[in-house]
Amino acid sequence: MKKVQTKDNIVHLAKVHDTAIVYPGAKLGRNVEVGPYSIIGPNVEIKDNTTIGPHVVIDGWTTIGNNNKIFNGASIGLEPQDLKYHGEKSFLFIGDNNTIREYVTINRGTEGGGGETRIGNNNMLMAYCHIAHDCQLSNYIIMSNAANLAGHVIVEDHAVIAGLTGVHQFVRIGKMAMVGAHTKVVKDVPPYIIVDGHPARVAGINVVGLRRNGLSPEVRQEIKRAYKILYRSELNISQAIDKMDQELVTSPEIEHFLRFLRNATRGIVR
Repeated sequence: MKKVQTKDNIVHLAKVHDTAIVYPGAKLGRNVEVGPYSIIGPNVEIKDNTTIGPHVVIDGWTTIGNNNKIFNGASIGLEPQDLKYHGEKSFLFIGDNNTIREYVTINRGTEGGGGETRIGNNNMLMAYCHIAHDCQLSNYIIMSNAANLAGHVIVEDHAVIAGLTGVHQFVRIGKMAMVGAHTKVVKDVPPYIIVDGHPARVAGINVVGLRRNGLSPEVRQEIKRAYKILYRSELNISQAIDKMDQELVTSPEIEHFLRFLRNATRGIVR
């Protein structure tokens, strides 16, 4: 047990192992645990009930929310792996209820990406995953072992990225999409679909994911119609968007699908 500074500048006893190093200036919330040989840098803030395992390094201007579990060997908030980075102040924000497994690496942002890497809530990042500078991850995402995101990648809610997958910089992975193992992703992955292969190819609708996330049969049917228009017709993307806009029964899910396609700048996986 050691005396540490809380986020409210109140000194209290935290569960910090005797071999851990918590730099002056670091702010720890209530019931934070820091395991053996871990290092917490001076600009780090960790909120309540977060557990840090052994041999973890957390540095830089990093803020971590409540009820997270960070396992041994993780490296969080260190400098981005970008030759354009020259030591400027940049940030990492991690939300609540995330599980960050062994040897995960998460880098801070860069000036060219707005200076921030962000991870939302309730995500599972399995062992050896890498999240590069300026990535933006939403909520309830699963990244399996050794999945890797290059810089500026956006991942939306409830997406699943299987193991040993590589995602190119600036790619966007849509809501409830699933990326198969060993996949090379170089274009945007629309919501609700499965992609697989090297390079990625469309493999169908993520039916299991849609059901697990409580989408009604009516909405699932419209997503199926949207998929057929986009991938089973001879229309280009603009024509497919127009057809879907005219023919599909509107819902938040369909609106999101169309908005994603309209904003796709890298092209989409076909």
